[in-house]
Amino acid sequence: MNTLNDLHKISGSFSNTEKMPVLFLGHGSPMNAIEENQFVTGFRNLAKTLPQPNAILCISAHWFTKGTKVTAMEMPRTIHDFGGFPQALFDVQYPAKGSPELAIETKQLLTPVEVELDEHWGLDHGAWSVIKHLYPEANVPVIQLSIDYTKSGQYHFELAQKLSALRTKGILIVGSGNIVHNLRLVDYHNFDKDNYGYDWAIEARETVNNYLVDGNFQPLIDFEKQNKAFQLAIPTPEHYLPLLYTLGLKGKTEELSLFNDKLLAGSLSMTSVKIM
Repeated sequence: MNTLNDLHKISGSFSNTEKMPVLFLGHGSPMNAIEENQFVTGFRNLAKTLPQPNAILCISAHWFTKGTKVTAMEMPRTIHDFGGFPQALFDVQYPAKGSPELAIETKQLLTPVEVELDEHWGLDHGAWSVIKHLYPEANVPVIQLSIDYTKSGQYHFELAQKLSALRTKGILIVGSGNIVHNLRLVDYHNFDKDNYGYDWAIEARETVNNYLVDGNFQPLIDFEKQNKAFQLAIPTPEHYLPLLYTLGLKGKTEELSLFNDKLLAGSLSMTSVKIM
């Protein structure tokens, strides 16, 4: 992409729109893709409140890379990046188109960060298992932006801000992960118990939610410096960092609301965020 004509072609690919919402979706178990439960209902109810997007840019916990990549293929494959689940889950396909044009525009917006146009990844379950409930007909193009595991929370928060122009091009930006996510401590015997969390998970959820509602994002950006409850809630950063992309895109006058705000199996949360 070397000419002004190319740049003009890309900038004109997506019509100007009202400012799109930004989402963080607690995706939880891959089984949410095929089960009927309160969280799936929450995603479907959310979809009723969203303007129709021109395309979706998803930042998923499950594409954790050295450096930054963006999917740039015409037809991304559905990636079944998990094991030990029923065959019905592996049979799910989400045949949304990609958008090479949006990938190139994203790469341009993130300059001077080097962004690799990726032709190999596709849509991992952090993306398709939740987006399929928003757009079950797979009629909205989807691309993914990877998370550079070598970088800090502050870096990711600031990188997200560079994407803000996409919101007025009809692009729905979605972070997908889980705020409280400690798989080693999951209580599988109580997986179906409603809003069940260990004491530290209850504390972490309450603290995070207060910061979110108050608009006090700096402690969330500096999550590694917080108390023991935070450390148990976020033993590794990949499921948490997509939240920072969502928060980085919040405008000063925009409202932030929570939904699916429950704990699960002791050590997980499904808390999701909508900004508009």
